[in-house]
Amino acid sequence: MNLQISRSPIGLDGIAAAETVLSHVDGERGELIIAGERVGDLVRQTGFEGVTARLWSGGTGQPVAEASVRANLGAARQRAFARLPDLLGATRGLSIVDGVRAAIAGLRAENALPHEATIVGALPVIAGALVRRSTGGDPIAPDPDASHAADTLSMMLGRKPDAREAAALDAYFVTVCDHGMNASTFTTRGVASTQADLFAAVTAGYCALTGPLHGGAPEPVLEMLDEIGSSERIKPWVDAALARGERLMGFGHRIYRVRDPRADVLKGAIERLAGGGTDLPFAGEVEAYIRAALRRKNPDRPLDTNVEFFTAILLDALKIPRQAFTPVFAMARAAGWTAHAREQQRGGRLIRPSSAYIGPMPD
Repeated sequence: MNLQISRSPIGLDGIAAAETVLSHVDGERGELIIAGERVGDLVRQTGFEGVTARLWSGGTGQPVAEASVRANLGAARQRAFARLPDLLGATRGLSIVDGVRAAIAGLRAENALPHEATIVGALPVIAGALVRRSTGGDPIAPDPDASHAADTLSMMLGRKPDAREAAALDAYFVTVCDHGMNASTFTTRGVASTQADLFAAVTAGYCALTGPLHGGAPEPVLEMLDEIGSSERIKPWVDAALARGERLMGFGHRIYRVRDPRADVLKGAIERLAGGGTDLPFAGEVEAYIRAALRRKNPDRPLDTNVEFFTAILLDALKIPRQAFTPVFAMARAAGWTAHAREQQRGGRLIRPSSAYIGPMPD
């Protein structure tokens, strides 16, 4: 028996799964547009609360004010802190990444708070408590009047951040809050399309983010820089890694055929944070040599710096533990996940792709 199957791109490359007003990625031009603005312009124009208001306005189809977002996130952080004993009950013995996953699954609706705010507000409280627990410290109570970025650093580090530190994390939050139909957003929208609630959809999105090909990539960038160690080791280390066919973390992207626009935005945030007091000069040497080596090795396959490279350096400069890098990514991306979930639910259509069967057929 012969069966003719119509093949579409495997992995859904180039297939539009939804219409959205939230963000657009142009891989050929190296451009990311979020809520109608280029990502670099957004970082200069607004903070995390501002871009979140734009995303939630687009996702719900109703105007959401930045002041309302700020107030609701502050209240949500307080509610999450009050519920920490329950939220952390399922996290014993788990890593920070896995503990956040378990705690997110335990979130529930809070009276008088939008579900979006409950989720986004809870993430830094949960992650901060798990980071503090890993070093033997007690959770730090949130400050509802602080910015989301500043309060995140306070709860993680056990001290008030200075203005430059808060601005650097805020720039990171804006830069990575949304990024088209990436794997975790597609997962979130798929769950939301079943009319499951936002808590289920975001839990699924977070699980997708933890994979090393998605949000789990920044930590290995630092491990690579640690292994290289010094300027004179860059060439032999990189050449040997490429000869073995190893993937160099922080380079190449599934969508971008040119440099990831977020890389330069974060590089600028690092420069403003420390004025040369980080590992940026050495990292710049590594980046320059790897880019040249990749061009020589794959002249017809562009592989340039992606967001993970400078994410690793920025978060490390802020003294955020490496084990918390993925949860910090989730803190920002949750603004996009919740907006996409709302947008998907308003559309009302179940996401149900087909598959190309390549197995045996009965006679």
